[in-house]
Amino acid sequence: MAIQLEKELNEMQCKAASITEGPVLIIAGAGSGKTRMITFRIAHMLEKGIPQSSILALTFTNKAAREMEARIKELTGKKLNKLTVSTFHAFGVKILRESINNLEGYRENYTIYDQADKNAAVKEAALHTGMGGENLDLYMVNNLISEIKTGRKKWDNTNDVYKKLYDRYLNHMVAYNAVDFDDLIVLPQILFEKHPEVLDAYRDRYKYIMVDEFQDTSMSQYNMVKLLAINNRNVCVVGDDDQSIYSWRGANYQNIVNFELDFPERVEIKLEQNYRSTKNILAAANNVIANNTNRKEKELWTGAAGGKSIEIFYPENEIKEAEFISDLIYRFSQEEGIKFHDIGVLVRTNSLIAVLEEQFLSNNIPYKVSGGQSFFQRKEIKDIISYMRIASNPDDDVNLLRIINTPRRGIGNTTLLKIRGLAEHQECSIFSAMTLITRAEDSSLKDSLRGHIIEFLDLINGYRERFLTGKNMGKTLRNLIEEIDYWGYLITDNSKNEKLARWKFGNVQKFIEFFENWERNPDNIKPTIYDYLNKITLVTRDDVDEEEEGKLNLMTIHASKGLEFMVVFLPGVEDHIIPHARAMEENPNNIEEERRLFYVAITRAREKLFITSCRNRRVMREVTETIPSRFIDEIPSELIILHEPDEVLDTSTALAQFAAMKAKMAAK
Repeated sequence: MAIQLEKELNEMQCKAASITEGPVLIIAGAGSGKTRMITFRIAHMLEKGIPQSSILALTFTNKAAREMEARIKELTGKKLNKLTVSTFHAFGVKILRESINNLEGYRENYTIYDQADKNAAVKEAALHTGMGGENLDLYMVNNLISEIKTGRKKWDNTNDVYKKLYDRYLNHMVAYNAVDFDDLIVLPQILFEKHPEVLDAYRDRYKYIMVDEFQDTSMSQYNMVKLLAINNRNVCVVGDDDQSIYSWRGANYQNIVNFELDFPERVEIKLEQNYRSTKNILAAANNVIANNTNRKEKELWTGAAGGKSIEIFYPENEIKEAEFISDLIYRFSQEEGIKFHDIGVLVRTNSLIAVLEEQFLSNNIPYKVSGGQSFFQRKEIKDIISYMRIASNPDDDVNLLRIINTPRRGIGNTTLLKIRGLAEHQECSIFSAMTLITRAEDSSLKDSLRGHIIEFLDLINGYRERFLTGKNMGKTLRNLIEEIDYWGYLITDNSKNEKLARWKFGNVQKFIEFFENWERNPDNIKPTIYDYLNKITLVTRDDVDEEEEGKLNLMTIHASKGLEFMVVFLPGVEDHIIPHARAMEENPNNIEEERRLFYVAITRAREKLFITSCRNRRVMREVTETIPSRFIDEIPSELIILHEPDEVLDTSTALAQFAAMKAKMAAK
């Protein structure tokens, strides 16, 4: 069935979906149906005869990529196995999987380090350069490594004391055939620079490129897109500078300006019709964001009714604030039938969450906090993944050290120090050093200890061979877990809580099922252990199928981006919280990003919006007087009503009202 864009999309959406050749810049306001437009645009391209293998669509989360791909398949009725809809990092994995052998020192079976692995590698580099110890600011060093690697910062006299540590970290990554998340964006560009023929091959393959959430791209990500698109020039970017809220992780909304400079012949289209919020909510959002000067002019509008006024409440303190929010949520649930999962409580900082959680628990309101620990970051799952990583890449020291005595196998710290010393002397991995030490004539190594090491090496080599066949990998994993007696290890390690041990082993069983389901998926042509390990390193909490229906959404404003709720509560709308004091201290110009953050929060609401600002708030152990956020003053007064606290009734009045209500119900 032919796709009729004019019937399915509004005028500006239709225009955006129709133009398939040349550069296109689409400024898509909040709630303007951009995902729908994007899917119709790609379906239209396919209908025109553009090969699916020539299209590359990039976005930022696995969830968004899956949703986009599913919608396109549903729209076209085709399997589309050759269409590439991917996150930036997953696309980097794809490039490196195909071409990393071209980079000196790297081999195909590389390991992707998650944050925990990276932390371990940084600590090791710090120890080797004499910078280790309790005073090392791991968070700062990690950020510096990322900023230097991606070009967001250069070495100068304020940070060059960490240059040796940085170099040692880079050497570690190459020596152990490992990459971190930044490498997934940076290394493909190094590859393209050193091997133009590889770049040409990707340009020939992907002649049509589309980027969603363009305002969230970093300079490094933009450069990757530019390298691929600069010749064919069939590139469409979709974004909203008013929703750029990730500068702290490298996002650069100025890339919209860069795109205009690099592709001056672009067609620019604005999507301003909002399908989410009421007129009052949109009017508030438009008035707030209009105070930013560095932005594309746009004004969201809707055909929907005016809706309810925005309610603002000034409670005495954070306890009263939490009680107010909790009571209203309970009332909405009981009296209006609003589902808990249709309500969002959005905070600027995590520090506001605890008091709210306590109140929700007291009122028996089921809730979820976004950004909790990923299933794949749980210790028992990390242990099993480490075994799989070592089986696929024995040179990965970080993961080897994690599992060499998990379960315990009699290889103590003294022996490990000796092995690590040999590894440094021979400039090889610990696994290779273990192999050397078992073959050497070394009288200081007891026969029993030599036996433990040989047993470990045989275990890894044996399962490596079985995993690399690519057949029955799920069964192989089950056999490995049984052979190392991981259940026995959990029972010993949790001797005082067998219930906890069973829960952890249940997670291990769930992980095996994930692996087996992935292996059996017909869409995975010739699945390998490398593919799966790379996939799970990139997943986030939204990739685990957990039952969350019926739970209130408690999250940071950052985590809420891309979501919408019937009812939204914004607690802590006070100066020093939003705009955040630290952000303003670092740079007064951050006021515009803080305002964008408030704008994003407002535009998550469909029908009702409540803002609270405490008169006093406890910070650490001190109670401080607070003032309302300056952003509240930017909302027109005619859109606001002040919520007065419920009047406390005396006993006789309360009983009289109750009797009247009871009589009314009986009459019905």
